Amino acid sequence: MMYGDTETVREILTELGDTWAVVGLSQNTSRPAYGVAEVLQRYGRRVVPVHPSAETVHGERGYPTLAQIPFPVDVVDVFVRSELAGQVADEAVAIGARAVWFQLGVVDEAAWERTRAAGLRMVMDRCPAIEIPRLGRAGVR
Repeated sequence: MMYGDTETVREILTELGDTWAVVGLSQNTSRPAYGVAEVLQRYGRRVVPVHPSAETVHGERGYPTLAQIPFPVDVVDVFVRSELAGQVADEAVAIGARAVWFQLGVVDEAAWERTRAAGLRMVMDRCPAIEIPRLGRAGVR
């Protein structure tokens, strides 16, 4: 099943804002979050690392939790196991994010329903680093 139609993907990537909290992002260059965050930055997004170690990554200060980020977040990009992702989606709703993006392999249908019912846009089991280039010039800011 596809979670997030092409229009929702386009809307999140082009209209909902430039500040992306990347949950699970650390300085570990071998992890997918590191490379995806780099792509997001290349396409003009501000990437905010969210990781218990609160490391600075790609020049951006990290925070241990979404709730500790002291400024608005537009999109929460989730790089944690599916069994932990629902809690992150709930935290995204609580901080007033506009959208939640669960990465490839991250699926939680109950979180999908809760997040959308709360009025947020959501994409699940897809990757923005794959989707942005598909948008062509529209993905560049």
